[in-house]
Amino acid sequence: MNYYTASTHLHQDPTQQWLDRRSSYPRRLSRVASLVEQLDILKSRMNIAVIYGGDKQHPGSVINQIPNIRSWKSYQNVAEDIASTLTRLGFKSVHVIADDMHIGDELQSRDIHFVWLNTGGVQGYNPMAHTVSMLEMFGLPYVGHDPMATTILDNKHAFKLEVAALGLKTSPFITWHLARGEFDPAKSKSYQRVFQGYDGPFIVKPISGRASLHVHLVDKPSDLSQMISEVFHATQNHVLIEKYLPGREFCVAVGGLVRAKKKSLEIGESPLIISPTERVLGKDEAIFTSMDIKPISTDRIVLMPSDVTECDITRKLADIASTVFDELNLESLVRLDMRMDEDGEINILEANPKPDLKQPGGGKTSLVCAGLADIGMDYDDLILSLIADRIDLLFCQKRGAIHNILDLLEQKN
Repeated sequence: MNYYTASTHLHQDPTQQWLDRRSSYPRRLSRVASLVEQLDILKSRMNIAVIYGGDKQHPGSVINQIPNIRSWKSYQNVAEDIASTLTRLGFKSVHVIADDMHIGDELQSRDIHFVWLNTGGVQGYNPMAHTVSMLEMFGLPYVGHDPMATTILDNKHAFKLEVAALGLKTSPFITWHLARGEFDPAKSKSYQRVFQGYDGPFIVKPISGRASLHVHLVDKPSDLSQMISEVFHATQNHVLIEKYLPGREFCVAVGGLVRAKKKSLEIGESPLIISPTERVLGKDEAIFTSMDIKPISTDRIVLMPSDVTECDITRKLADIASTVFDELNLESLVRLDMRMDEDGEINILEANPKPDLKQPGGGKTSLVCAGLADIGMDYDDLILSLIADRIDLLFCQKRGAIHNILDLLEQKN
């Protein structure tokens, strides 16, 4: 099967890329049979926890309640979708657990061997990295990004700096914190350096957030100060100010090498590209309305052709996504949001390190799941792909961190 391969030569002729493509992952490509055998054994022996975001207002969940810098959501329904799917796929012991101060005791008391992270954190600064950091300390393997990658992906300014370092386009930006005083474009050296000669419009938004909450369009520099103050008081964190891009908006999900189709595992030559999609903006909708206000439905998105050889935009989206996945050494699914500038060039806006994995139904879908059928997959295939890819990666790259999994494979029946 013809899978897209990421190229570090972004300006190479696209057709030549397909002709010259070679595998960069020979060890992983050769182990499909052993991976299938390992998963079959682990299905009956491995205790899995799917973790969702705990509620800080629940008695005993935290020691001291502090602000939520990132808009909080439990994601419990999605965690239950994932857990029921794992059970349907044959995993015999799957538990759904809340993320709070008791998580260590819960994991230990249930003798958990493996964790699926479906939490955005409970409270505080950099909350998405809290639980994964504890899992590293506990010594438990997981589906999700490591603490450093989680931090970079979920902090828009840090991610945009990484993107720029890779030579990929992203909208020009600065950040501001009200501890530095009220924002004044005329006095800000960073504003003058980045936006010299540009008079708007701008996007003002949190550096860490979800679902397009607290994202605002600001027409002119004189209105920035008030909006920055509003976003800051809502989030108690740095605020990102970036150039508004007027073109079409896209998103694409990218994951690891392992993919399942009709429950049969394959290992591709490159990261898996899922659901290249154009977001449909309403007549007066300059930015995509939060899914909390207006759920994702099939009339709000247009799927791009999945074959990169047939669609130039799909190829560009896949090229960018694969480069980000490979060069940032990502280890799990991520969704990238992109937009065209006034010249028609695709810019990366931000990353979503925990994209919505809600099971489609009732006329609603997610930006990840919408295009699964186009690549011969369904929701069960996606969940199987993500856990199989993580197991495979751990065996090939982090074998020293999975003694508990090795013990399960070696124990006698």
